[in-house]
Amino acid sequence: MGTKASKLPKDLLSEYQELTFLTKQEILLAHKRYNELLAGEDRHLPSPRVPMSKILTLPELKSNPFRKRICYVFSTSELRDGSLTFEDFLDLLSAFSDSATLEIKSHYAFRIFDFDDDGTLDPGDLEMLVNCLTGDTEDTRLTPEEMRQLINNILEESDIDKDGTVNLSEFQHVISRSPDFVSSFKIVL
Repeated sequence: MGTKASKLPKDLLSEYQELTFLTKQEILLAHKRYNELLAGEDRHLPSPRVPMSKILTLPELKSNPFRKRICYVFSTSELRDGSLTFEDFLDLLSAFSDSATLEIKSHYAFRIFDFDDDGTLDPGDLEMLVNCLTGDTEDTRLTPEEMRQLINNILEESDIDKDGTVNLSEFQHVISRSPDFVSSFKIVL
């Protein structure tokens, strides 16, 4: 435990442990990593924020195709700039931890995939999701017909009420039938 990690008061550490799926050691390590990302002068602010550009340098996020969406979803910034407070950072790590429940993981995955933040996964969200997964380059991009067919297949499988979108409960129903989802939805410090 370095000096940066020991600056976290014990009562706050206990509170964070109660409110997250993280162990005390994971919280202390997160605190240390967070402080390493903070600019020196920002450490003295009452509620400092790490800019998204610095969060994206973490090896755990660097190659994640949803890295920016992850920051936006967990950021409480009124500027909607993807910057994170320490509490935002803990929420992110907690949702991606091995100990988080399927309900928590699927809730945050849904929010990450809901690119327009309207509470549903519509064809536009699904197209962006596919492009993130396949890489939106000339070599990897699906043809419009392939994309249309894939989105139709996804909706056919997931859209229980046949309204042309996937809502959270439909998404969670699909995820509950996917045993690999929990193990693939994690970030380990």
